[in-house]
Amino acid sequence: MTYGDMRDSLSDDLYLSHHDVEARYASDWSEAPAHLPEVVLRPRTIDDLSSMLSLAQQSGQRLVTQGGRTGLAGGATPQQSEWALTTERMTKILSLDPIGKTITVEAGASLQSIQEAAAEHDLMFPLDLGARGTATAGGITSTNAGGNQVIQYGVTRQLILGLTAVMPDGRIMAQDNHLLKNNAGFDLKQLLIGTEGVLGVVATVTFRLFPRRDHVKTAFCAMADFDGVTSLLHMAGKKLMGLSSFEVLWDDYMSEIISVTGKSEIFDKRHPFTILLECESSTDNDEMEQLLASALEAGILSDAIIATSEAQRAHFWSYRDAIAEILSDMAPNVNFDIGVPITKMKEFTTDIRQELQTAFPTIRQVTFGHIGDGNLHLSCTTGNVADQVPIEDLVFKRATQMGGTITAEHGIGILKKPWLDTCRTADEIAMMRQLKSLLDPAGILNHGRVI
Repeated sequence: MTYGDMRDSLSDDLYLSHHDVEARYASDWSEAPAHLPEVVLRPRTIDDLSSMLSLAQQSGQRLVTQGGRTGLAGGATPQQSEWALTTERMTKILSLDPIGKTITVEAGASLQSIQEAAAEHDLMFPLDLGARGTATAGGITSTNAGGNQVIQYGVTRQLILGLTAVMPDGRIMAQDNHLLKNNAGFDLKQLLIGTEGVLGVVATVTFRLFPRRDHVKTAFCAMADFDGVTSLLHMAGKKLMGLSSFEVLWDDYMSEIISVTGKSEIFDKRHPFTILLECESSTDNDEMEQLLASALEAGILSDAIIATSEAQRAHFWSYRDAIAEILSDMAPNVNFDIGVPITKMKEFTTDIRQELQTAFPTIRQVTFGHIGDGNLHLSCTTGNVADQVPIEDLVFKRATQMGGTITAEHGIGILKKPWLDTCRTADEIAMMRQLKSLLDPAGILNHGRVI
């Protein structure tokens, strides 16, 4: 594809080139080396997207797809000679069915805009991330994002009913399904969910919505040890019918939050573990109070505070959402979103903290996670970029030795690709490559990501 070909085929407002390309297109939130793309394609419609991919395949021009660029695996950071294809102008809420409880949006619609549209109809879209204002429908679909409420509602895959995607040759695959049950033929949308844009570009998505609960209770709980954490998780799962979030913040995380943001201590003294616990209900019951009273009586809890207003609930969540401020302060950093079986998490976190400290005496690290779904986040820095790969190698190998995965949320992208074979077999990787070769024989889409 030459500039002449593009000018002949696309209107001037559908792309940026040369000095018009802004620095924001050069990278995502990861530590992958930034590259400013020579050209940025900016489709407004599915037909625009189809034309762009068809032209790219004909000429062999490689493209990297970009949504909100909030990924941490380098998947949206352009590589040398790649053009960027952004969905930033495909942001419409196309339809919302309050009776069938579905919403259909374009790929560039932000997570927050989806949540707000649902709220106008007294409904909710349960997937939530700290980057809700920036993360897009296409991005969370392509990475099969999890977020804070997986325990009750599942990951993105469980929330998608249908989608429309444009394949690398420009064909439009329209699985515009709005039904909870549809067994007609292959469920082709699964090829696009969680495959990080290497097989096709998501154009629209139809998500499930849920009734908005009238009563949400949020508590901060202090724990002395990880055995208490798992005991409380078990009790909460049994006694809280609407358990939606179980966020665990290690002491190193709380120390960094208070140091970096200036926030105050939650409790009178620091505890090894702080849990952000939340449940939803259609009635104003005392399940949360009963749970915490039982846990305190059993010696599982050291202390607890229940939010008494929406403002206090938001204040509680601000401690969890402040990770972006910590990461900015820790740059350059290494971020992990690993999965570890809950039964091995105590051993893993204890061992890996000591191993990292021994190998890198100046390391600064924070640990937090969703835990209820086995998703553990670890962020660390030594201030030396050269330490990144040795740190990753140590953490990834230890996680997979314990039956875990190198990514439970953010995907493989470019940065984690060297370790894919630690958690996927050779046959699995070979089949991934076969699918890529079948659907994108010219290798134009997100080349070098995942496989």
